[in-house]
Amino acid sequence: MAYTALYRKFRPQTFDEVKGQDHIVTTLKNQINANRMGHAYLFCGTRGTGKTSVAKIFARAINCEHPVDGSPCGECPTCKAIADGTSLNVIEIDAASNNGVDSIRQIRDEVAYTPAEGKYKVYIIDEVHMLTVAAFNALLKTLEEPPEYVVFILATTEYHKIPLTILSRCQKYDFHRITIDTITDRLMDLMRQENIEVEERAIRYVAKAGDGSMRDALSLLDQCIAFHMGETLTYDKVLEVLGAADTEVFSQLLRAVIGQDVASALAVLDRLANEGRELSQAVNDFIWYLRNLLLVQVSDELEDVLDISTENLATLKEEAQMVEAEVLYRYIRVFSELSNQIKNATQKRILIEVAVIKLCKPEMESSDDSIVNRLNNLEKKVENGVVTVATAAPSHRNEPPAPLPASVPDDIKAVIRDWNMYISMATGAAKQFFIMVTPSLGPNGELLLVVDNPDAYEYLSENRANCLDLFRQNIQEHIGKEIVVTVRMNDTGKSNDAAYADLRNIDFDIELEEDEEEA
Repeated sequence: MAYTALYRKFRPQTFDEVKGQDHIVTTLKNQINANRMGHAYLFCGTRGTGKTSVAKIFARAINCEHPVDGSPCGECPTCKAIADGTSLNVIEIDAASNNGVDSIRQIRDEVAYTPAEGKYKVYIIDEVHMLTVAAFNALLKTLEEPPEYVVFILATTEYHKIPLTILSRCQKYDFHRITIDTITDRLMDLMRQENIEVEERAIRYVAKAGDGSMRDALSLLDQCIAFHMGETLTYDKVLEVLGAADTEVFSQLLRAVIGQDVASALAVLDRLANEGRELSQAVNDFIWYLRNLLLVQVSDELEDVLDISTENLATLKEEAQMVEAEVLYRYIRVFSELSNQIKNATQKRILIEVAVIKLCKPEMESSDDSIVNRLNNLEKKVENGVVTVATAAPSHRNEPPAPLPASVPDDIKAVIRDWNMYISMATGAAKQFFIMVTPSLGPNGELLLVVDNPDAYEYLSENRANCLDLFRQNIQEHIGKEIVVTVRMNDTGKSNDAAYADLRNIDFDIELEEDEEEA
């Protein structure tokens, strides 16, 4: 027998099995028990919250030969026929693919005929907002005065697209997003029925990833189980399958940002990327982490609405003392803007790295919250006894450039000729920092990369595998020879050009032509 997906296998069959929509279930059951059903219903809400499932249960309940407290018995021939999809009295229509006026005219012609069996003929129109204007107009009259044996159930995820003339003729029910606790309890119950061992922490993360949709949560859980078939489903395995990151990573990222440690912050991103984590998801999860931190900081009474463990809550409380609310607003703003930018971007990692550098360096922005961030950093320095004295910036305008070397090895010449090409081959933050480099000649004839930016020096030095090693590898592939490359911090107080000879100032092409002419 073919495998049935979890969301289909465990689709609710009675009102009691519907989770998270008690306000709707109770109302519909009362209507059925009192025989006061309406003729047109509009079910609104986000995907996977039970709109179609409730519509089918309602269709069975009003046609059931032996209803039980407003729910279908599931045993009578009518219930079985509707559940199997063989009943002629329940017609499901997908308005996304049948949105023309002809489809609605067919409905208008069919309602003239009484049900072949049962009491009511029920039309379930899914994604009704997809109907054309002409189709809505054709539906209008039938919806207003249908025969007493006809019930319309319209379902939509975009309520605002429904014409007011249709809305005024329907009983409107809003399906809420299902809470994480409700989804977790349901998934844990289903795993017990399936005899699958799972960690509650893993199930809770899946429930959170479902974003209020029971169907999405079940689909994600199905994916995780399939990847680790026959094994206990742990929290780490769920993170691996969904390409997500643990909250510990976000704690490390936040602390690096608060400390304005660009190299450490970018190293966290580098580790996420190397582990195969989905960077777009990481951005959204980090925004959620900042949101939780802000709630902890604003009020102690909001701890109950945070979906985190006790140990993570303790970490958040500690970090809440390390950063001001105004600074958190800025962090959330920058990453929220980033979340919109990377949806269709081809170079997501570069955009994320630039955003992280912005968080670490508020002076890169001129917005109000970045100015507040800079002032807070200055206050911390004053409190710690690090007082910055404002002095005029030294001018290097009249400094003579360092003398050029008398001779340069041929392999170094070959590198300088194609210097811009090698810079363009760098990726991510490394490319931004390589742009700041002044290529010079070391005392032993090696290629010396001189920088006067501490962040650039720290990043290039500590991320050798993704910076210097890759840089050397690209050079070796092009010139066929391995060369020595070192990074040096310019702490002479002079400009790079004044302290170290910039090899880009030598026109090696002309020199080569002169050598050829002499030969």
